[in-house]
Amino acid sequence: MFNLNGGNTQRTPIETGDVHTINGHSLKGPYPENFEEIVLGMGCFWGVERLLWQQPGVYVTAAGYAGGSTEHPSYKEVCSGRTGHTEVVRVIYDPSKTDIEALLQVFWEQHDPTQGNRQGNDIGTQYRSAIYTTTQAQQQAAEQSAKVYQQALSAANRGHITTEIKPLDTFYFAETYHQQYLDKNPDGYCGLKGTGVTCPIGG
Repeated sequence: MFNLNGGNTQRTPIETGDVHTINGHSLKGPYPENFEEIVLGMGCFWGVERLLWQQPGVYVTAAGYAGGSTEHPSYKEVCSGRTGHTEVVRVIYDPSKTDIEALLQVFWEQHDPTQGNRQGNDIGTQYRSAIYTTTQAQQQAAEQSAKVYQQALSAANRGHITTEIKPLDTFYFAETYHQQYLDKNPDGYCGLKGTGVTCPIGG
């Protein structure tokens, strides 16, 4: 197992919340049968989680880390840039009330997926744009939506999408204080800023 200090060691899971402060649902499950999971990275996860828990059909959200090599990384470790993880939000949603295209449209339009390892003034690999899928249908939808949105961005003379799109390896929960942070701290920092370019997904 990876150890930032070298050698092999058993890493302890980060202590995190159990219940979503907005809707009272369990952060860790079990979730209702036939619900689906997708993990999205759009920069600092505080504002991203608030955006996503507000979407129709979303059952529960959780802040966390994904896309890296370290087991059970801490916030400090992720911010060091040495773990390879990015800040993400796990989204559990009811596919009978929303669909992956609706969530992907929100994803593309509400941040800038062309900035590489940053979002605005937030700089580092932990702020990179990412979509981590859990089904083949999600993967195909994400890849297709990226092509569609790139066409729209190019038409608006914007840059090239740098979003990492791949199947989810492991989602690690962030610390308790990060969960639903902007519910607990309504005036807290939110770095979300889109490009102003509409994503014509499904068109």
